[in-house]
Amino acid sequence: MSAVRVSEPRPSVRRIELHRPRHLNAVNDELALGLHDALTEVESDPRCRVVVITGAGRGFSAGLDLNGYGDAPGTAEMGQVYRDLAFQRLVATLVQRVHRLPKPVVAQVNGPAAGFGLALVCAADIRVAASTAVFATSFIRVGASGCDLGVSWLLPRLVGAGRAHELMLTGRRFDAAEALRIGLLADAVEPEHLGSRVDDVVTGLLAAAPMSLELTKQGMWLGLELPSLDAAIELENRQQVLSARTADSREAREAFRTRRQPSFEYE
Repeated sequence: MSAVRVSEPRPSVRRIELHRPRHLNAVNDELALGLHDALTEVESDPRCRVVVITGAGRGFSAGLDLNGYGDAPGTAEMGQVYRDLAFQRLVATLVQRVHRLPKPVVAQVNGPAAGFGLALVCAADIRVAASTAVFATSFIRVGASGCDLGVSWLLPRLVGAGRAHELMLTGRRFDAAEALRIGLLADAVEPEHLGSRVDDVVTGLLAAAPMSLELTKQGMWLGLELPSLDAAIELENRQQVLSARTADSREAREAFRTRRQPSFEYE
């Protein structure tokens, strides 16, 4: 059975499920490679507009599989340091790919998200969790640096430097209510309502024209790195002209005016 499963719950949407439920979807070489393949699949599909990432069973992802996580391809005969660095890069690149994906990514956090799981949550664009979900950076609690897998860059931008630093230094667990309060989550709902709440989010995303959606994701993250208001406005000016002149943009405006669902043709 594959450690990652991809499905199409509705047109233009791909659901990526981490599937090692007996291990709380902890990452090993099989899951890491499967997730790379899944991301390649959705990246190469121009009709895929929204991606949902979730976990099978009762967990999102418990982090690194400390019972044995394997090796990156082609490194089994290398020294330990070389193998460890290759595996580190294999996993860290997943966070970069989710962050860079030109389609919005919704994290459907169905259970514990620690270490690698928290990094994936942070890399997503919208994060919705079950009220029973728990979170932790975890890295420092297993003898490593508390800064790993992009969390030292992503988490402060989501919850502020002061709170992020406390979470990374202590590695403490925090629940969905706190995650919602500090701004990590867009919403936290009862477990039985998580799927429908994520469906509502996806419906809202699909109401935007394809180029509008892609450029908004790109612009909102770039805005966190730009040095000035003037630089941000110049980027926005170009995005507005590009997106507003498509046929899909005209369709979005007409659908909004007449209060109907838009139908986009990628034109």
